[in-house]
Amino acid sequence: MKKIQDILKERILVLDGAMGTMLQRYKFTEEDFRGERFADWEHPLQGNNDLLSLTQPEAIAEVHRKYFAAGADIVETNTFSGTTIAMADYFMEDLVYELNYESARIAKQVADEFTAKEPHKPRFVAGSIGPTNKTASMSPDVNDPGFRGVTFDELRIAYKLQVEALLDGGSDILLVETIFDTLNAKAALFAIEEVKEERNIDVPIMVSGTITDASGRTLSGQTAEAFLISISHISILSVGFNCALGANQLVPHLEVLAAKTGFGVSAHPNAGLPNAFGEYDETAEQMAAQIKEYVEKSLVNIVGGCCGTTPEHISAIANLVKDYKPRSISAETV
Repeated sequence: MKKIQDILKERILVLDGAMGTMLQRYKFTEEDFRGERFADWEHPLQGNNDLLSLTQPEAIAEVHRKYFAAGADIVETNTFSGTTIAMADYFMEDLVYELNYESARIAKQVADEFTAKEPHKPRFVAGSIGPTNKTASMSPDVNDPGFRGVTFDELRIAYKLQVEALLDGGSDILLVETIFDTLNAKAALFAIEEVKEERNIDVPIMVSGTITDASGRTLSGQTAEAFLISISHISILSVGFNCALGANQLVPHLEVLAAKTGFGVSAHPNAGLPNAFGEYDETAEQMAAQIKEYVEKSLVNIVGGCCGTTPEHISAIANLVKDYKPRSISAETV
């Protein structure tokens, strides 16, 4: 199969849209989340989307199929909360390896189906590595600014288990995403480098941060350029931003990345900003019209959607970007 590094220089690649938005359409109940296997689990499980890879695997496969059919080149595994740290909320730390392995296996199986049908357009699986629900840079206690809810080493160990399972399950890429605290991301990248060294392998890495508000900074206070500098010590496939903002609000931050890095640049924004009910109203056509600015300015190499986006959004984006050349990448950095 053609290497993704080579394809990235030929055309803009399309990432999938939101998994959570699609799973909400199924209206799964507590019983659906539990399935037979976890019927007697003593803690509530509704909302643990990662668990659906074990209890509703066909629904997960169907979401991947819909995104590939819409034109996605890359789908993300259903593992956004797939660490022992995040799974502690459900007392499911012992299931972390299996959750990541099965999620990657399901996605890879669907990717292979589409690649077999369209060998000229190979499909890839990105192992999704979320930020966890703790932050290494800031205190969760306003009365104790020096306190930390998690250490760098605890994060590194948790991420390493996730990375190993994602690779064993068949992930082609590792995507460290929705980074609100760069120190958490550095722990994830450290873990990835450890696994690469131990296994004597190379694996493409995507890194995607989150600008949390109009200040143009991540939650831990970094500007786009500071974030880029913080993660540029290792060779990665792409750096970018996702979540928090709609497509048009991301433009100035993508301009910074595009001007300052030799890596690929990615963006998967939300479908606008949430309304009063926490729902996303931006249509596929509206979102694609905003993303047109990315490609007209040659800002991106990979583009997709985050919260509120659906296969309709991805289809509109895929139809748009096919007519544009990707931003040029320095050969030596990929």
